[in-house]
Amino acid sequence: MNSGVKYRSRPLRSIHQAMAGLERVGALDKETMRNFDVACLTPVVDLTPSDIRTIREAANMSQATFALALNVTSSLVSKWERGEKKPGGPSLKLLTLASRKGIAAIL
Repeated sequence: MNSGVKYRSRPLRSIHQAMAGLERVGALDKETMRNFDVACLTPVVDLTPSDIRTIREAANMSQATFALALNVTSSLVSKWERGEKKPGGPSLKLLTLASRKGIAAIL
């Protein structure tokens, strides 16, 4: 199991680990486990430009430093904050985690 996985809560983490054990011994099929994975892990949410700026400012980071934490360019962070582009994929997942749990959750 990936130790970098972020769960919605500690109880869901414990339940998920128990279910993963059941899958490893064949007591749970892979499709059920995949569905359970989705239910336990932190979902992504759409973020407004203001939301993204708030996350960055709460972390007390410049756009350049925030970009390094997200593994993107500072110009992309600027475009997100101006609403010229929207984050997607892994960037949106990292931003969602930072929004819910603070910047330390992704560093």
